[in-house]
Amino acid sequence: MTQHAPGPAPGTAAPRTWWYRLRREGARAVSMPLRGRLALLAALTVALAVAACATACWFLVRAQLLDSLDDSLRDTSVTPSTVVDSVRSGQCTPPDQPAPNPFGATVQVVDPNGGSCVIVGSKLDVTAADVHVAERSRAQALHTARAGDGTEYRVRTTQVPGTGLAVSLARPMTELRDSLGNLALVLTLVGGAGVLGAAGAGVALARAGLRPVDRLTEAVEHIARTEDLAVRIPAEGDDEIARLSRSFNAMTEALASSRALQQQLIADAGHELRTPLTSLRTNIDLLVRSEETGRALPEEDRRELMASVQAQMTELADLIGDLQELSRPHDAPGDAGQGVSGDPARTGIVALHEIVEHALERVRPRGPGLSLTSALDPWYVRGEAAALERSVVNLLDNAVKFSPEGGTVHTALHDGVLTVRDEGPGVPEHEVPHVFDRFWRSPSARSLPGSGLGLSIVARTVRQCGGQVMLRRPADGGPGTEAEVRLPGAPTPPPAAPHT
Repeated sequence: MTQHAPGPAPGTAAPRTWWYRLRREGARAVSMPLRGRLALLAALTVALAVAACATACWFLVRAQLLDSLDDSLRDTSVTPSTVVDSVRSGQCTPPDQPAPNPFGATVQVVDPNGGSCVIVGSKLDVTAADVHVAERSRAQALHTARAGDGTEYRVRTTQVPGTGLAVSLARPMTELRDSLGNLALVLTLVGGAGVLGAAGAGVALARAGLRPVDRLTEAVEHIARTEDLAVRIPAEGDDEIARLSRSFNAMTEALASSRALQQQLIADAGHELRTPLTSLRTNIDLLVRSEETGRALPEEDRRELMASVQAQMTELADLIGDLQELSRPHDAPGDAGQGVSGDPARTGIVALHEIVEHALERVRPRGPGLSLTSALDPWYVRGEAAALERSVVNLLDNAVKFSPEGGTVHTALHDGVLTVRDEGPGVPEHEVPHVFDRFWRSPSARSLPGSGLGLSIVARTVRQCGGQVMLRRPADGGPGTEAEVRLPGAPTPPPAAPHT
């Protein structure tokens, strides 16, 4: 026996169907093009406004027509003698007999017992208000009543002086309804035309207003298709579209600049890697040829080749390390003063004076013929200890590299200002603006080992910590170069903030 799933509970199917239908229509409206949605919104707005105005107009006109009908009933009266003569002469017919009605109006006589007879027109329902007028408890009554054939009448009932009767004078509501029907038709036609006109105007306005968006869309599609970042969108005025266009132009310009820097980095890295690789290949070829031919190299030449290979390997390792350091994610330029980016777990309050001491210990063996002095005051900063130590090591390496034999490298840290000074030949003034560029090397230093990335890493790390770095001649006019690093911090660590 087949079992059927139970249907929805009574009274729940219709609301659920209505809800799903509403959601489906809403999803369909959202999937419409933006122009269609704007035109639809304009049409709906005008439709609501027209409907509200038409409804208010209809009710106002109805009230005015009803007042005019009541005024006409007040202005029209039936003389008491006419009523009495009609009743006595038998011209007031019983309710179940139709009376002549040449003008479409009705005249009906009402007695205090609720009885009635018709002088002219159709029999009307007698209301309590009509009886009260016949009983003399009310002077008059104005209301709407229905005839036997279902026609509605506007009725005014007044007393007949000198008798115990009341007379009702009525006019049909059809004349009012015909006028209101014609008015409703006119309002509907005018409103429909207004809605259609609003939809057309909405489409036109949407096309005109979205034309800049179309240009922006075409530009984005062109860039996605061709990767051409040189596209620019004309931005005129100060409206939202112009601001969006300017923002898009700024974005593409930044992307183009980033791509250019990336290509430059790859080109420079390839150039820097080519030199040690070429030297390595030459030295290794000599060693392999010596082994293949059986002609051993002199021991001194062999030691020089192995030392050269070791030096080139060290240079390659340093270059790759510098490239990895530069490839790490970092803050945008606008956020440089808000702290160090990267992994938040690596950052914290660190003791800069301890980091400088560790860096000095690492660099000391690299300059056995030099004297490294230091005067360090306590200073605590927020940053990454490993990155800061690498930067200080780079500064000290430069000072050791360019110091003469027997020279001194002076290192000092006072009030958050770290200075590293050597006694070398110094950097020419025209080269100072380029010393922090990637892969830039002074012509006088290209014969020395190095990749040209050390100072670039220093500048990046200091900027991420919210500080500043500069290279200059010593203020006292002495020989050498002085590197100055300013980092925000304090001479004491904050409470409950561990440092490394």
